[in-house]
Amino acid sequence: MNVVTRFAPSPTGYLHVGGLRTALYSYLYAKQQKGTFLLRIEDTDQARLVEGAVEALISTLKTMGLPPDREPYIQSQRLGLYREHVQRLLDKGDAYYCFCSKERLTALREEQQAMKSPMKYDRMCLHLSKDEIASKLASNEPYVVRLLVPEGKTTFTDEIRGEITIENKEVDDQVLLKTDGFPTYHLAVVVDDNDMHVTHIIRGDEWISSVPKHVILYNMFGFAIPKFAHLPLILNPDKSKLSKRQGDVAVEDYLAKGYLPETLINFVALLGFNPTADREIYTFNELIELFDLSKINKSGAVFDHAKLDWMNGMYLRTKSTQEILTLAKPFLEKANVEINSAFLTRICEIEKDRLVTLQDLADRALEYLSAIEYDPAMLVWKKADVADARMHLHSLQTLLEGTLNETFDDRALLEASVKKYIEEGSYQNGNVLWPLRAALSGKEKSPNPFELIWMFGKEESLKRLSHALSLLK
Repeated sequence: MNVVTRFAPSPTGYLHVGGLRTALYSYLYAKQQKGTFLLRIEDTDQARLVEGAVEALISTLKTMGLPPDREPYIQSQRLGLYREHVQRLLDKGDAYYCFCSKERLTALREEQQAMKSPMKYDRMCLHLSKDEIASKLASNEPYVVRLLVPEGKTTFTDEIRGEITIENKEVDDQVLLKTDGFPTYHLAVVVDDNDMHVTHIIRGDEWISSVPKHVILYNMFGFAIPKFAHLPLILNPDKSKLSKRQGDVAVEDYLAKGYLPETLINFVALLGFNPTADREIYTFNELIELFDLSKINKSGAVFDHAKLDWMNGMYLRTKSTQEILTLAKPFLEKANVEINSAFLTRICEIEKDRLVTLQDLADRALEYLSAIEYDPAMLVWKKADVADARMHLHSLQTLLEGTLNETFDDRALLEASVKKYIEEGSYQNGNVLWPLRAALSGKEKSPNPFELIWMFGKEESLKRLSHALSLLK
């Protein structure tokens, strides 16, 4: 059997991280089985379409390394296929016309709500005669077509949750064809998955309750029923459903903040699944090789932002300085960072092991370019006084002034020079290195002073020491 999976988003906005996980798992399973991964755009709800969303979805999937194996299937271009299948159901008596107005349906729902009874259509139109139906159709009365749910129960097996049985009396006579001539999700998904030869449907567990409707339709059409795998919810730290109210949920938001595609893939892959449970970092090929539907957790997975930050930092550490500079270029340009390439390269060199996102590099570059403002008291080591700090800064200023220019290209030589000063004077490291680092960075936390001297170079380092000395007068 040739395995075929699909990702079937609605073009109503950006790609949700939950959607990314669905697409990723579908892709991983297809590739592991040497099968096919397809993309279907479910745009039958015309009122919810967002302009440019289809292009954005396709672009994001490509950026994330999840391109479909064929051109996307577009539901709005397949209306004839759906109508043909609706007619088959009508001809067999498995579906029926419904001419009920919105007002009647609203009143019915309100009545059922008041009586706390199941919210289902009452089948009033099921009892219309052929003549009545023909008359209404001839008069162009608005109508929908509904599924006639049979008696009994529906059982299916979920690859993650096992066997599930739902009584058919709990299933509503679902609308299959809307008044605008477009199919509903429930009809289109069954027709499309059969037409596309989909063998495995991987999607969020909010669709479990819809599976009986789909299985009923598969059986009515005589279609082979694919395997189902319903993924657990992705949750906020407070165990509520991941939503925009508590932070970013769109993949594009995270890319725009400077998270790497490979980080997001690795992170999202582990939301409810870990191939070996002994580590957190996996290559894409490892994820393909080790993917296993049976190892997916049934319970919801918490979206841990701290873990995402840690993981992105780990991925950045594997990249060369030049790779990071190339990746960070859009962020530097957006932040209007105007800086010579040599200085930027040195900033990246000393900061890359501290970066969490690519945006951080732009932020640090701007900080190093800006005039520093700080409390002079910060220059004094906790075990010393102002006079001690001033003495060491003055001595270090003299030392650097006399240091050959080429020495500033070698961090090791700069470190050796300053440490020689400390050893010869029998000074405490903190008394010397704290005021030096604070004077260069203007911060309580920063890279070490040897890295800062190397990064700034002779002229800027001396300028910052002079500024610090002026504050200690």
